[in-house]
Amino acid sequence: MDVGGTSVRAGVVDEHGSVLDTARTGTPGTESALEDAIGGVIDELRNRHDRAGGAGGAGEVGAVGLAVAGFVAGDRRTVMFAPHLAWRHAPVADRIAKRVGLPVTLEHDANAAAVGEHRFGAARGAHVAALVAIGTGIGAGLLLDGRLYRGAHGVAPELGHLTVVPDGRACPCGKYGCWERYCSGTALAATAIELLARYPGSSTVLARDIAADPGALTGRRVAGAARDGDPLAQRAVAELAKWLGEGLALVADVFDPEIVVIAGGVSESAPLFLDEAREHYAAAITGGRHRPLARIRTAQLGDDAALVGAAALALEARAVR
Repeated sequence: MDVGGTSVRAGVVDEHGSVLDTARTGTPGTESALEDAIGGVIDELRNRHDRAGGAGGAGEVGAVGLAVAGFVAGDRRTVMFAPHLAWRHAPVADRIAKRVGLPVTLEHDANAAAVGEHRFGAARGAHVAALVAIGTGIGAGLLLDGRLYRGAHGVAPELGHLTVVPDGRACPCGKYGCWERYCSGTALAATAIELLARYPGSSTVLARDIAADPGALTGRRVAGAARDGDPLAQRAVAELAKWLGEGLALVADVFDPEIVVIAGGVSESAPLFLDEAREHYAAAITGGRHRPLARIRTAQLGDDAALVGAAALALEARAVR
């Protein structure tokens, strides 16, 4: 399951990473309602899947993996904090396991996506891999020697909150100049608005949209305008490419990954910016002319990466038990 601030997505996944069945519901605003919603979706899928004898011969559902957009404790039983969910230091895994009668494993959503891409997608077989999920903000997962790196307290790696511009744009985390404030869907819209303020004479379609209702502008709208050849939007996308490359160079200086997988909603527009981001990355990394550079690819599993990774981790945990 992929539990986000807007929706709860679930899938029945086999040991080969194939998604056999899916269901979705909205994300309620209270703990009890959220857990009821999760339990309801699990029951729906189990009833539908198990009644059919296990689609594809995969057998009955045997474990649950929850990919959560928040801080997950090192024991992977507790959600310590989730900015868009109701849980605060909540024993979520035990509550859900009691409700549905199955073993439950928790994981940060970007970590789960990294596992999915490592087992079945773009990072398959890599010893050191980073996943950077670019959407409203930036989520990240890191695998060292093929194993997830969660840090001492389970919350690593918060790469989206690396400071790239001292005293830069304010971030909801309380800091200023975080990477995700310059490289995300939200950042793309903010950059377009800043560019229009800097060049007020612009008369492009996007400029007229901003002037009419700047609060309604989205990164998706900017990306679409860039694809249509709007020069203001193309400049905003070029800024995103620059900051993606600069940020990846910082990540590579610390972790030296073989591969970086770009995931999340913004990755759908990768043809607009990824080649330019690679150039910025190669120019910014320390000693770039004298070392191998990470391959930078887009995710292969798309929106299913966190579902597939959470399922793989749940099966792995069940086997250990």
